[in-house]
Amino acid sequence: MFSLYAIILPIRKETMIMKNFIIGQHGFFNKSKYERDFRKEFWGIEACLLKSENDIDILRKFMYKDNYNIGIHFPLRSGQWQHRDPQFLSNDENIRKESYEYMNKEVEYAKIVTPKYILFHYPKPVLLDDRVDWHGWKWRFADESEYFFDTECELNAFIDRSKLFFNWLSKKSKEDSFKPIIELDAIPRCIYETNLLTDLLREFSDIRVCVDIGRLHLQHKIDDNFDSFKFLESIIGFVSEVHLWNLQITDEVKHSHFPALPTLKPEDGWADVNRYFEILRQSDEELKILFEHNSDLISESELDECYKWIESIAK
Repeated sequence: MFSLYAIILPIRKETMIMKNFIIGQHGFFNKSKYERDFRKEFWGIEACLLKSENDIDILRKFMYKDNYNIGIHFPLRSGQWQHRDPQFLSNDENIRKESYEYMNKEVEYAKIVTPKYILFHYPKPVLLDDRVDWHGWKWRFADESEYFFDTECELNAFIDRSKLFFNWLSKKSKEDSFKPIIELDAIPRCIYETNLLTDLLREFSDIRVCVDIGRLHLQHKIDDNFDSFKFLESIIGFVSEVHLWNLQITDEVKHSHFPALPTLKPEDGWADVNRYFEILRQSDEELKILFEHNSDLISESELDECYKWIESIAK
């Protein structure tokens, strides 16, 4: 007769971490990406800007078939407004009004996939430091409406509009039962030099933060006044998700959205992924990790190496 205790095996730490891994589906449901990148242990899929109802139907079909979770990188579907991202911080009152109408409409529509979380870019438009050559270093903007410079927006207006957005997001998430997340775009001086963001996150304590390793690395390299590691340490208590990809920065930006591999060395201009995770391990939350890379750039064995390495350096 077997003892119950004799047949209980310990759960590997790596398996526990892998259950928080996510892959993305952007623009359309890419079946080949799903078959190559997804693992049955993964948490699920983050969907963004799907172009057709058919893509959304496929997303749902595989959700029911393979029992994965869905998160939304707002918006779920494309083509519903003149801009991709809502611009709730715009200097134009009509644009701010349209942004909230757009968000309300698309959050309502997103119920079709029962998202566990919905993620919004913040700040939008991005408030840029005019001392930095953002365009020369290829910071990606869809169009000029997505940013303004800090000389073009009064700080009090930025704070007031931010608070309105946080209040809307907190209330909406409670009404519609999703986890509210903000993903940081370019990080303005009024955020990394003050307590503005952390004060808002304490006031609206249900809102969590997603950090993007590629963006942090790029801003760290091109903005002499920004220390990405120091900033990450200042917000670590609010971080619940990581968007993970690498890029190389020397005298130019190369290899954007390259997978995170242990062979990519910081001394060669790549992001110090291990150092970022040394900070991320301080989080009290089970961090969700979205592999926001182009896996076609590497072999299948290198993709496995990527997953195993992140298992080994994550909590």
